[in-house]
Amino acid sequence: MDFRHFFDSKKISFIAIFAVFTTFSVAQTADSTTTATVSINHEVHGEEEFKPTEVIMEHIGDAHDWHLWGHTSLPLPVILYTDKGFEFFLSSKFHHGEHDYQGKHYTYRLVDKKKIQAVGPDGAIDEAASKKVWDFSITKNVAAIFLSVFLLVLIFSSVARAYKKREGKAPKGFQSFIEPIILFVRDDIARPNIGHKYARFMPLLLTIFFFIWFNNLLGLIPIFPGAANVTGNIAVTFVLAFIVLIVVNINGNRHYWKHILKPDVPWWLYPIMIPVELVGVISKPFALMIRLFANITAGHIIILSLISLIFVFKSLAIAPVSVAFVLFMNVLELLVAALQAFIFTLLTALFIGMAVEEHH
Repeated sequence: MDFRHFFDSKKISFIAIFAVFTTFSVAQTADSTTTATVSINHEVHGEEEFKPTEVIMEHIGDAHDWHLWGHTSLPLPVILYTDKGFEFFLSSKFHHGEHDYQGKHYTYRLVDKKKIQAVGPDGAIDEAASKKVWDFSITKNVAAIFLSVFLLVLIFSSVARAYKKREGKAPKGFQSFIEPIILFVRDDIARPNIGHKYARFMPLLLTIFFFIWFNNLLGLIPIFPGAANVTGNIAVTFVLAFIVLIVVNINGNRHYWKHILKPDVPWWLYPIMIPVELVGVISKPFALMIRLFANITAGHIIILSLISLIFVFKSLAIAPVSVAFVLFMNVLELLVAALQAFIFTLLTALFIGMAVEEHH
């Protein structure tokens, strides 16, 4: 089996193009996503109160900086488009939302650690000016997408070079790890569900599978500082589902559209059946979007909630039980990471197969 056609430059670049679509979607929804940061408040007795909800929401949400550990964070580029032009600066100018930043066109404030708004001369939020500010910043999730895409391109480029150097030879090293996965996607996902036209959709299916799986794993690695919840961001799953929607309907043949627009039922049922079929066109990718988002987010919330029990009860007695459950959930999430990538890819292949299937 010659795998070189899976790794040519055009198909590898598909990953980079895919990342661009996702980037703009995440950047635009970062302001509307719940992204609270860690906040330690003082009680009446002077003790510090731990708020698990804010800790959990910081991890599963987006932010304009990349929190690493303690009070250390990596500032990210802020890119604003206003009616007076572009503004470029680092998120560190806000000092974690404690100070306003005087830009070239407006004074900006980071509200609730997540939304950038314009401030008037009186120090109050200028609603009219804020509506003219479009935020295209490189947020944490966007930076994580770029990082994962860079790693994926690096990995698959090295595998492609290995296939060229070892043409006709048995796979070796990382090749031997990647090749069974490609065979699995081809033989157990693409061929059974799409049929003889499977080859043209392999780049898409492989990109979706590895992108989801890789980002699921990156979000679970404990040693990865401030691991981003990329696949638990509904903007990312929306872009994935939207790409599937476009591919399915562009490649749909006349039998596919006839089933939707002229179903095989009595004509007087058309006012009922046609809207139902059109809703089905949207509901299929919508289900993909919600399934991936909900499963990954739920897993992260459960793991962080179990860790938070130690600080909520303020007792080391609960620590062994909490750590044991966290370890179990982490192992389970490793399975879920691969399972969700498989399910998303499988359903994508199934929807494509339904669209390109010839009438029997």
